[in-house]
Amino acid sequence: MKRDDAREKHLEFNGAVLSLVMGDIIAQSADVIVNAANPGLMGGGGVDGAIHQAGGPAILDECKRIIAKHGPLQTGEAVITTAGDLKAKFVIHTVGPIWLGGRDGESDLLASAYRNSLSLATDRKLESIAFPSISTGAYRYPATKAAPIAVSEVVKFLRLETTTIRRVVFVLFNQEIFDVYTKVLEAIPFQG
Repeated sequence: MKRDDAREKHLEFNGAVLSLVMGDIIAQSADVIVNAANPGLMGGGGVDGAIHQAGGPAILDECKRIIAKHGPLQTGEAVITTAGDLKAKFVIHTVGPIWLGGRDGESDLLASAYRNSLSLATDRKLESIAFPSISTGAYRYPATKAAPIAVSEVVKFLRLETTTIRRVVFVLFNQEIFDVYTKVLEAIPFQG
């Protein structure tokens, strides 16, 4: 793992790069960025609102069509849309769980949100994906519990021979969350 910048960490794993970056997800130039969306896909606060605002009306228009056809997204599900005016090519919208103390299947639902997002990116043959820390903002999922799930799901996915993904970036919004993810990433045994 490189340690040359306190706001950026990298781990080469299975021919892919897994990175942590402190910053703004809408500035990422990955093939796809992941939106921590609400079930109605209509934008909101935090990452969701920022993506919709920066991406322009094309994202909302496509989200409205998805909701009209399929109804609200269930927790753990994911859908893909255009990225509109963003640097990324696409946006994957996924609904993470609201933290209810950990007794309501939140860990499985959070794992599903990451897994389904990675599957959608692979289905589209995309090579790079940027994630926020899903559910750790307004949905109050403790970062110390969410980060191991997020990193574990990505590492498991990168081990699959069928994945097209070569770069995964966790874009983390503050030092506290970045430090939590760093500890999790540093605990991964070197795989080469």
